[in-house]
Amino acid sequence: QASFAMLRTVLLVAGLAAAADAFTAPAGFFGRPATAARSVSLRAPVVPSAAKRAGLASLNMAETKTALPASVKPGVVTGQALVDLLDYAKEKGFAIPGVNIVGTNSINACMAAAKQYGGPIMVTFSKGGGQFIAGKDADNTNDAASIAGAIAGALHVRAVAKLYGVPVVLLEVLL
Repeated sequence: QASFAMLRTVLLVAGLAAAADAFTAPAGFFGRPATAARSVSLRAPVVPSAAKRAGLASLNMAETKTALPASVKPGVVTGQALVDLLDYAKEKGFAIPGVNIVGTNSINACMAAAKQYGGPIMVTFSKGGGQFIAGKDADNTNDAASIAGAIAGALHVRAVAKLYGVPVVLLEVLL
């Protein structure tokens, strides 16, 4: 549930309200049954019924914080810490939310949502996302702009991830 709420928050913070409104958890997402799409008001937070019964007024609840292996620290997660994180997620049955990035604003929105909900986040750079970061007028012959933009985005993540206090998995898909 925390990952679903985190992804919705990332969409909202990134200014993608329409996408956040349309986003619903697919069947099997955190064991949830399939549900029909519904419109969500952006004026008031959606509070799960269990939280309502407990008297909680926000999705930012202590129980949404994810306990992680000791090797996983804030910042970009690599090496054995990454293996530990992925093994732990598999063992505990949770997904690490990932968002395709198109600029530093969406990078920061992802990390802010991860900080708010206390979990790791996966920051993904696609070929198009990398090119978008480099700029529309950059020469993309042989994918040069796509590659340069993805590298620039990854450097931004490395520079600020620790400031947000969250573990970040970097994924670059330049097919």
